[in-house]
Parts: sequence; structure tokens; C-alpha cells
Amino acid sequence: MTSEDVLEEFRGAGALREGHFVLSSGLHSPVFLQKNLVFAEPDRCARLCAALADRIMTAVGKPDVCISPAVGGIIPGYETARHLGVRSLYVEREAGQFTLRRGFQIAPGARVVMVEDIVTTGLSSRECIAAINDAGGKVIAAACIVDRSGGRADVGVPLIALATLDVPAWPADQIPPELAAIPIEDPGSRRLA
Repeated sequence: MTSEDVLEEFRGAGALREGHFVLSSGLHSPVFLQKNLVFAEPDRCARLCAALADRIMTAVGKPDVCISPAVGGIIPGYETARHLGVRSLYVEREAGQFTLRRGFQIAPGARVVMVEDIVTTGLSSRECIAAINDAGGKVIAAACIVDRSGGRADVGVPLIALATLDVPAWPADQIPPELAAIPIEDPGSRRLA
């Protein structure tokens, strides 16, 4: 599956949006990928995650478990794990830090692929990887449906992306005038209470 194929899945679900968006990272961008519209369609989600599972197998082989950050990574993490034939767990925030909860445990030294939905700066991925390391897992790679950093995000381990896009994003104090003139939408989840 090519990056264009991935974008076609987003377009087909009405999930490729243009305007002025504040991303979960806090950056501002003229493009937003409303991935939940894609994940709401089981066939689309299955196609994307099967292709991501194939990329993972080719790059690092079969992991022992896939672990994702809640909330955005849960669905692609589960579906990718299903295609790999491994367990799917997720970390949640507790006192502001990602941690395994709900009785989730991993064996010491377990080979883990951290599966994320969309990577912009890599912050959530790095936080998730730190939680996995703290729980005794060995993260062999990170994987995502879309890396919108153009390959520049550093998550601390190899990043396997189904699609790599170079989508502009700026801090709030560096927004170009043409973007600043458009009303802001804030569809990101990191700031939800």
C-alpha cells in the first residue's frame, strides 16, 4: 500500500480535511486527518492495519505484543495486532503519565511494537515507549498509519509508517498570515478533560 493509497482511504471516508486546525501536539496545520472516520469503517481500518502488519513483519518480524497509547492508538493497535496474531494492550494516562492499567502486564523483555495512529512530533509515541520500557518490555519498533512529519519525527526507535507525508505545521506564535486568517478548529484529543 502506497502513501497515495492511504490518502485515498482517508478521502473515501471524508477524513482528509483542509482549513486551520490545532493538532493534539499543539501545532497549527492547514490539513487534518480525521482518522476516527476511517477507523469507524471496519473494512477500511482492516485494509490499513493489515498493510501495516505486513510492513512490521518485513521490518522486524513478529513481535510478542502490540501496545498503543490511549485513546487514538487503541483501534489501529488492536487491528494491527489482530493481523499479526499477537496480543493488543494499551497505556493510559494516570497522574499525567502513560502507564499499563486494567491488569495489563507484559513479560520482562517481551518484544513490543508500539502502534500509533498518526505521528506529528512523536511526543505521544515517546511517552508510550517510555511506559513500555518502565513495564519491562523491549520496544523493537514503533509503527503508525501516517507519519505526517515527513520522516523527521524522532521516537527513539525505528518508525515504520504506512504513509509518510510532509504536512506543514507551526507553533502558535509562527502561524503564516494566510492560515491565521482562517477560523481555528481544535479536533485534537490531548487537551480533552
